[in-house]
Amino acid sequence: MEHIKTFYSKTLHTTIGDIIVEGPVTGAQLASYTFHEGLKAFRQPAQQQQALIGIADLPEGRIIVARHDATVLGYVTYLYPDPMERWAQDRIDNMIELGAIEVINDTRGMGIGRALLDISFQDEAMEHYLVITTEYYWHWDLKGTNRTVWEYRKMMERMMKTVNFEEFATDDPEINSHPANCLMARIGKHVEADTLERFDRLRFRSRFNF
Repeated sequence: MEHIKTFYSKTLHTTIGDIIVEGPVTGAQLASYTFHEGLKAFRQPAQQQQALIGIADLPEGRIIVARHDATVLGYVTYLYPDPMERWAQDRIDNMIELGAIEVINDTRGMGIGRALLDISFQDEAMEHYLVITTEYYWHWDLKGTNRTVWEYRKMMERMMKTVNFEEFATDDPEINSHPANCLMARIGKHVEADTLERFDRLRFRSRFNF
């Protein structure tokens, strides 16, 4: 399929000044910014910036950022599932994964996470995608947010539902290894039945002998 990307932006007026939420950004745009030192959930900020530059320039890759001036305070990524994951064992052209969402601790509570998601789905092209996300409790910043596993799970679920993600059952052992883990997906308005059938087979490999 043709991956069409339309740029959107919005401004959040916060106690630290105006924060611009924008995307999908290009690799060149990302390279012109600085990543805040607090963006270290997955790797060091400079390394994460380089990884996101690579994703941004993939045909299907989408990076939405929140920035204060030229400093990135948060981001969300979308791309095809990792080839090592079960979700890539059937490469569905219009199924992409929300791979990571990260916001620095100092700006939590300012609505940046929700704004990143809002901008992500402003683009009508996203209605042609099935977007999945796998949530594992060991990736959650329980210490930084001072939340229990279930409090964090409820917060995450509420945020994802604002852009029409819903939880889906699966026989994936890693997701089923803890009751707080979950598979969520957003089915775009123009996603066809064939995509959903193939997604079902990925969700229940044992049932379909996939």
